[in-house]
Amino acid sequence: MTQTQKDRDALREWAVFYEAGLRRQNSDVNLTQAQIAKDRARLEADPIEWIKFFFSDYCKFEFADFHIKAIRRCIKHEEWFEVLSWARGLAKSTTVMFIIMYLALTKKKFNVMMASATQDSATRLLDPYKKQFEENALIRAYYGVQVNLGNWCAEEFIAKCGCSFRAVGAGNAPRGSRNGAIRPDVLLVDDFDTDEAVRNPDTIDKNWRWWESALYGTRDTAVKTLVIFCGNIIARDCCVVRAGQMAKHWDIVNIRDENGHSTWPSKNTEELIDIALSNISTAAQQTEYFNNPVTEGEVFKELTYGKVPDLKKFQFLVIYGDPAPGESKNKNSSTKSCILMGLIGQKVYVINVRLDHGLNADFIDWYVQLLEYVGGKVPVYCYMENNKLQDPFFQQVFKPLVGKVRRERNIQLYIQPDEARKTDKGTRIEANLEPLNREGNLILNEAEKNNPHMKRLDDQFRLFTLRLKFPADGPDCVEGGLRILKKKVQQLEPVTVMHYNARRNPKRL
Repeated sequence: MTQTQKDRDALREWAVFYEAGLRRQNSDVNLTQAQIAKDRARLEADPIEWIKFFFSDYCKFEFADFHIKAIRRCIKHEEWFEVLSWARGLAKSTTVMFIIMYLALTKKKFNVMMASATQDSATRLLDPYKKQFEENALIRAYYGVQVNLGNWCAEEFIAKCGCSFRAVGAGNAPRGSRNGAIRPDVLLVDDFDTDEAVRNPDTIDKNWRWWESALYGTRDTAVKTLVIFCGNIIARDCCVVRAGQMAKHWDIVNIRDENGHSTWPSKNTEELIDIALSNISTAAQQTEYFNNPVTEGEVFKELTYGKVPDLKKFQFLVIYGDPAPGESKNKNSSTKSCILMGLIGQKVYVINVRLDHGLNADFIDWYVQLLEYVGGKVPVYCYMENNKLQDPFFQQVFKPLVGKVRRERNIQLYIQPDEARKTDKGTRIEANLEPLNREGNLILNEAEKNNPHMKRLDDQFRLFTLRLKFPADGPDCVEGGLRILKKKVQQLEPVTVMHYNARRNPKRL
């Protein structure tokens, strides 16, 4: 069977448990049975300390707040339905294992069902539980040998603590799963959605029906049951989303928070996150690390790159800027944008771009950079978006900054406010730019294709949807610049004056 990248990632993550268990020896525990019983009672009173003690070789990094809260929620409530949509690298499956091992060994739960997209996948996800029962010397010392000969195989086993574990794949028959008289009181669902499945609505419906009817139906209504659904939001409609909408708690945690900071800084530093994200596309980043499933080309299916004519061939150019609210360089703030554009016939050229997080002073400097790029070859009109809400900021912050630049750099920079009222952002971008792009008349400068700012604009176009789940500040800025270009063309067109002879039309007012 061909392994997927998710399979390989899961195997690497769980291998840590296996190796950690091998390193722990019974000789590490030099306590009497009375001391062990006392110590065990102390540890069991605090699940977090219990986990750190029994899995110390794996707990190399301090838990983040979201880990601790999830552990306490799932242990506190006997009847509970939780969905964990934690980004890759945040140890959601590992954390769930800690929770279940605690509940099993403390005899709070007795029948665990592990479900996944396939039988093989479910078995692999159950394997680290089995390995811990077999090889973790601390568990062996404090709770006794857990291997139960005769009831010990990869897909199904019963530990000596009295808890049974069974792996089952979507579509298989889980009915009748009992541990003695006890029906399942823990339902774990992990890696249930697949990229292939979410592309087919019928498959999503089929898998969801199996979960609701076959798997969930294995529980006993009289027995309090813990349900934990693990999975990223890899599509707008998928089983994780449906489960999240029904759960008591849906915990969505991305690799970075809304301020652009690592949500688990003790493990994932900003530098390490940047390295990891740099190796995959923006669409993949958003899906796997930010729970934001975006599809490339949903509106702008193809982008046209081409050679920009000599700037002297343009009648004029426009630099249009959108300052965006706030003044921050963090990775989750709105992007400021400043775009140099020109028009020849029906073709609109995006000549150069500045699109990034930044300070207000940086934003004004972008106008200077683009003016220097033009080098006086052609007249340039500079505009900035400025609605009524933005006007106080324009007057009090940007005008002084522009004045300072003129004085200190001896450059003729004058920025006119664009005070035109705008309609809905998403529909405006689609209506005004998509037909232009579809006809090949929106042309991005191929000479700037490797410019990081142009790459950001490319990403924002490709990942644009009317739902605006991904930043669209660049396309919005291009739309604003297009309006100014058209407006200026109309203003510069010669006016034809028609002369009438009033005597030949005596009824004219």
